[in-house]
Amino acid sequence: MNLAQAQAQAQAAGLDRLETQLLLGTLLERDRSWLLIHGEDELAPEQQARFEDWLARRLAGEPLAYLVGEKEFHGLRLKVDRHTLVPRPDTEVLVDWALELVPEQQAAHVVDLGTGSGAIALALAHRRPQAQVAAVDFSAGALAMAQANGQALGLSVEWLAGSWFAPLAGRRFDLVVSNPPYIAGDDEHLAALSHEPLSALTPGGDGLESLREIVAYAPEHLAPGGWLLLEHGWDQPAAVADLLLARGFVDLACRRDLGGQARVSGGRWPG
Repeated sequence: MNLAQAQAQAQAAGLDRLETQLLLGTLLERDRSWLLIHGEDELAPEQQARFEDWLARRLAGEPLAYLVGEKEFHGLRLKVDRHTLVPRPDTEVLVDWALELVPEQQAAHVVDLGTGSGAIALALAHRRPQAQVAAVDFSAGALAMAQANGQALGLSVEWLAGSWFAPLAGRRFDLVVSNPPYIAGDDEHLAALSHEPLSALTPGGDGLESLREIVAYAPEHLAPGGWLLLEHGWDQPAAVADLLLARGFVDLACRRDLGGQARVSGGRWPG
């Protein structure tokens, strides 16, 4: 089988052209432009077998990022695997808001709770090198991946093992950010996300348990005037606003994602 035939097979099976080229490019360690002019090149038997395995897994719903081993987020190439969620473009809304709250050259203290692949923490460390960024995750596998990403990118982040604020006793921050699990336990969309770690997707129940815990304990770890930013589901902005308001946060606001859905809510701790 040559490259042109492999692409035709994948597209006939239902995979789009871009993803087909990304799979082949990863397999052969070549870019897309090279593939376009080498359509007659033959795949070795082991390469063909691997490509067909990847194709079957992708068509079965496994994220492309897991197959190629990486995902771009806020201009950074991050390694990902089954221990971490695949970073979503919508989460860049959270990073952009955080960057607005941390001026350049300011040595702010920032923490990312439930860091996963390290996407948010590393994006902030990259754009705000003067800031002191910490990141927490209870998953050893996720934390190892985040640390590896930090080393590969040459970015300084303090990586801490634990659940939410547990490893941060006595510490306060100018900004706390988190993309916690927030999908309701009975949400029908979970079935389509079965390849990603369930604990990073849903806390069960109404999906608000992790958000409640973070809001409840955040004031103990925020400097006066510090901000808390939380990613949440499209149908949860009112519930999150209620949590923030009841806990005493002020200047509440909400940002929308690329699809126009309410995606990130935040508030300032008056101290």
